[in-house]
Amino acid sequence: QVQLVESGGGLVQAGESLRLSCGASGRTDMQWTVAWFRQTSGKERDFVLGIKHGGPILSRGAVNDRLTISSDSANFPVNLEINDLRPEDSAIYYCAARLGDYSGTEPRGYDYWGQGTQVIVSS
Repeated sequence: QVQLVESGGGLVQAGESLRLSCGASGRTDMQWTVAWFRQTSGKERDFVLGIKHGGPILSRGAVNDRLTISSDSANFPVNLEINDLRPEDSAIYYCAARLGDYSGTEPRGYDYWGQGTQVIVSS
């Protein structure tokens, strides 16, 4: 029902900032919960931040103050800004979506996924 496309990744220096964007096509008129995950080689996808339709932020614990998630009133695009990037932020970043109001932070709870955008942070 929705196709997701991430953009904004790349090679950056430590200390810089990036804004990743999750665009969508298809039924973007419906209400979605959208989340960002990241994955490094050999590890499972790890929840970063999410946002529900209308703006409530979905987080696992306290929000890392280097991270900001935002979207406009139309759901998409959903942007993830990462400030003061560190080498350990290097990963493939995925956005994922689930229809409706959802509070889960596990990958299996999301039905639609983008292809990912790679972030490499050099020290």
